[in-house]
Amino acid sequence: MVDVANVMGARADGWWRDRAGAALRLCREVIALAGRGADRSGERPADAWVLVLEGRAREAVALLQEWALPDNDAPPGADWVPPPTGDGAAPVRVVSAPASGDDTIVGVVAEVVARDEPCLVVTADRELRQRCEELNASVVGPGWLLRLL
Repeated sequence: MVDVANVMGARADGWWRDRAGAALRLCREVIALAGRGADRSGERPADAWVLVLEGRAREAVALLQEWALPDNDAPPGADWVPPPTGDGAAPVRVVSAPASGDDTIVGVVAEVVARDEPCLVVTADRELRQRCEELNASVVGPGWLLRLL
């Protein structure tokens, strides 16, 4: 399963003052979550994660460059994958949305669903929820992810 997260603003951590910093914190938390595997209840949220950053939050990509590797299939600076874990997998991909983050998320969902893989989108946005469900993705609210973090 691939989880696509859209949770910026779901917690009052000052994200509106430093969107890049908040995005960087979220990226690091999701990378740590992906590395942990199953939680205490045995739930394993995803085999892979895609974090889509838009607007000022895209500046986090530059902050990730010191320890992130560019994805060979993406334009330079647009798509970043953290270094592989011990098993050789890179479970988190950070996508810098060129315009609308919602449109980019829907594009990622369409790619995942076209590969016949299950996809879970994390968002509180009603319109985005509807667009993703129309593509047969499952959708949960940000509270689900925040509990896992």
